[in-house]
Amino acid sequence: MDIQRIQKFLRDVAANNNRDWFHAHKAEYDACQEDFRQGIDALIAQLAKVDPEIKYLTAKDCCYRFYRDVRFSQDKSPYKRHFGAYICSAGKKSLRGGYYIHVQPGQSLVAFGCYYLPTNILTSCRNEIKGNIEHWKEAVENGQFIKAFGYPNAGTWTDEEVSEKGFGLTALKTAPKGFDKNDPDIDYLRMKDYVCWKHVDDNFFQGDEWMKKVVSLAKIAKPSMDIINSVVDDYI
Repeated sequence: MDIQRIQKFLRDVAANNNRDWFHAHKAEYDACQEDFRQGIDALIAQLAKVDPEIKYLTAKDCCYRFYRDVRFSQDKSPYKRHFGAYICSAGKKSLRGGYYIHVQPGQSLVAFGCYYLPTNILTSCRNEIKGNIEHWKEAVENGQFIKAFGYPNAGTWTDEEVSEKGFGLTALKTAPKGFDKNDPDIDYLRMKDYVCWKHVDDNFFQGDEWMKKVVSLAKIAKPSMDIINSVVDDYI
């Protein structure tokens, strides 16, 4: 990807987030969008070597719309400030865990796993983790995982701030219903999602080497994602 061109366009959109400006620069948007999609297609081919379930996907299946749904938002800006793609065998709207690419000046990242799980699935995930805690710890307490993504509930990922790494977007303040607040593994049970991420600099996606780095991170994240997906699959 020509990431510098894409980042410049996204900075310009953030400074001129209105329809008149966007329509006047639609050709630049189309070029940047196509460049991003080509990058995602190339990444899918590389990730499929690790996860064959995604090999039939294309960027068109994975890339999110650039146009914002403003119906229920106080922010009426019509366009997003980032390009995003969710590579998931069950589709980008699925609850199933997958691989997320987020390109935004100053806030670019790669992420793995699933989030916004409903309560019934979360409860099942917590039971699975607790019932197979040693298997879970093998996936998330090894040196590679901790170095890449850190400890549970220690990172931050919001519209305004992204920490260097993270594991878990949000967590309950206390133990979930039916679980002991003094459980030694309570940090995993309080989690309201099972997504891990790595913040990357603005030039990370330049050229082709970035795909190898994403695949390396995917290999580290996939064991924990597979555990959660084994639960989610019972519901979809």
